Amino acid sequence: MNLVLSRDSIHTLEKILENELLCNGVEHAFIIDTAGTLISEGGKLPMEDILPLAALSAANFGATEKMAQMIGEKDFSLLFHKGTNHNIHFSRINKDFILVTLFGNDVAIGLIRHGSNKAAEKIIPILTSQEECLCGLH
Repeated sequence: MNLVLSRDSIHTLEKILENELLCNGVEHAFIIDTAGTLISEGGKLPMEDILPLAALSAANFGATEKMAQMIGEKDFSLLFHKGTNHNIHFSRINKDFILVTLFGNDVAIGLIRHGSNKAAEKIIPILTSQEECLCGLH
């Protein structure tokens, strides 16, 4: 899939991440496609950490999807990894995109889930409108 976003769309995605997640104590949030390509991001981590994390996040989601299929599920729509100090929450936005949220133990998982759901609702129209524009070009 070739996704081309306008500056306005990228800015809108960044504002969604800021308003729904980063303002609520999230350290970093980013949107990737299922191949691990970074679509949009915001937060405190340096880019040299985000790019490999994006690729590993997509691989992790892909592996978990295969595990879900082995037990009779289509996939798992969200994943959560809890660490001693840091946590990662992954949620599927749609079949092509994943929202990844990094946060500390001082932020409640319920707040992350709520913010991720709200963010996804706002992100879907932006990404799907860009996909539709591309389909019309072929």
